[in-house]
Amino acid sequence: MIRRGHRTHHALATTEAELRRHTRELDDLHHDLSMPAMRSAVEEWIDANHTQHAAAGVGRLATGTISRRGLLLGTGAAAIGGVLLAACATSGSSTGLSRRAPSSAGSITGDVKVAALAASLENLGVYAYGAGIKAAQAGTLGTVPPAVVTFATTAMAQHQQHAAAWNAVITAAGKPKVTVTDPALTPVVNQMFGQVTDIAGLAKLALTIENIAAQTYQAGIASLSGAKALATAASIQPVEMQHAAILNLILGTYPVPNAFNPTSSARSTSDLT
Repeated sequence: MIRRGHRTHHALATTEAELRRHTRELDDLHHDLSMPAMRSAVEEWIDANHTQHAAAGVGRLATGTISRRGLLLGTGAAAIGGVLLAACATSGSSTGLSRRAPSSAGSITGDVKVAALAASLENLGVYAYGAGIKAAQAGTLGTVPPAVVTFATTAMAQHQQHAAAWNAVITAAGKPKVTVTDPALTPVVNQMFGQVTDIAGLAKLALTIENIAAQTYQAGIASLSGAKALATAASIQPVEMQHAAILNLILGTYPVPNAFNPTSSARSTSDLT
């Protein structure tokens, strides 16, 4: 049972000490279990794709792509964040989320199309947490406990790593990496973010994204055909649910696990056209 200590801020429904502890545990699990499993699945998926290309006489993939290991170790994460921040700077909207679908979506099929959808969802998570951190630092959300910013920074970094992993698979298939945000969810997130004025509002927005991502992975696991694609999705989905559990704690809702994670809010690849 979690012991409730003194709450140090009226907008935070858990203690800062609890939130810091849960964030540390989240990050430890991510680096000790989730990341190694994800990295192994993606590398084997890419190796299988390379073998298929070679057997078909396709030859070497186009030069200039970031190496798979570099992407999986996080060197692609900064590039993803940079593209999103550039979109924010150039767009006319207050949040600047891109509403464009991946340019190559029409030619992507099968498991790689699911990877493109997943990458766009992870990009959306990166942007939402990044925008929330920026708002907190600007003082537009009131007084924000440092533990909240630490959690948001940790969750954002994990979404960056997930997006980089999916993009490693996409580029290995000869397609350009996905740097845009989910095309159907973007306007919804724009509207919700425009109404955020405090920590609770930001946590509800992030929770919406995490729940949709978790449900999308849940549905994707049933539709993916390759074993390594399944392993990749299965290594990421629990992390999204861990994010959601901590956000529920921030909101004061005890995160009792749902034995049967629903898929009613799962995203469809049909929007990537």
